[in-house]
Amino acid sequence: MDREKEEAVFRRRIQDLAALAEKRNCILYSDFMNLYEQNILYDMTQKFFRFHGETFGGYAEAERRMAAFVPLDTDLEPDWPIACIRIEPLLQKFAEKLSHRDILGALMNLGIDRAKTGDIAVREKEAFLFCCEPLAEMICGELTRIRRTSVRCSLCDSRDFSYTPALEKVRGSVASIRLDAVMALAFGASRSSLISLIEHGSVFVNGRLVTSNAFTLKSGDLVSVRGYGRFRYCDAAGQSKKGRTWVEIEKYI
Repeated sequence: MDREKEEAVFRRRIQDLAALAEKRNCILYSDFMNLYEQNILYDMTQKFFRFHGETFGGYAEAERRMAAFVPLDTDLEPDWPIACIRIEPLLQKFAEKLSHRDILGALMNLGIDRAKTGDIAVREKEAFLFCCEPLAEMICGELTRIRRTSVRCSLCDSRDFSYTPALEKVRGSVASIRLDAVMALAFGASRSSLISLIEHGSVFVNGRLVTSNAFTLKSGDLVSVRGYGRFRYCDAAGQSKKGRTWVEIEKYI
C-alpha cells in the first residue's frame, strides 16, 4: 500500500473513532501512532470541532503515542490502556547487548503489529516496552528469547518508570542553521543525501512534519528523522574564521 492510500485509511479510521466516541459518549483510543500519523491527526483536529482529545505514550517523552477521543461536554478523563513491560536477561553474565532493533525484531517474529506497541526504551542491562494492555500478558509469556539471549518479561507500573536517554554531545561548524546543514552534522552525511528525506516526509521538528530543507532551527528544537534517529539542537556558539557557525547538538544514542 502506497503512502497516499495508507494516509487515506488512517484518516478514515480517525474520523470513525471520533464519530463513535461522540455517538457513544465515551472515550475511545487509537493504536500507537508514529510521528507522521500524529502530524496527520494534528492537521485533522484543526478541522474537527465536535470533539477534543490528547495523546500519550506511557511517559512524557514518548515518541510513539495513542490518541484519546474525548466527547465534548463531558468530565471523563482518559484511562490509558497502555502497559509497561520490563525486559531483562535471565543471566546477565552471558547476555548480549540488545538494541532497539533486536527487541523490535523479536516482537515482529511473534506476529505483533507494530501499531500495537509504543516506544522501546533501552538501558544498559534492561529495556522497557510500552504496548496495548490486551497484549501485555501474551508478550510476557511468549517473548523469552531475543537473538541468542534468554530474557524474562514482567509487568511494571508505568508511573514508576523513569528514563533518561543516553546523549552524545556533537559540536561542529555549519554553513547556516538550516535543517539540512545541522542534520548533516548530526548524522555525518552530506546535505544532498539528506534533502530527499526532508522532501519525502521523513523529518519532524518537535513532532511536526517539515518538508523544507531551508527550515531554520531554534534552540531546544527536537529533530526526529526516520531511519536515522533523533537529536536536539542546543544553540549557536559563535562564528569561525571562515564565516561558518559553530553549533552544538545533543544526539540520542
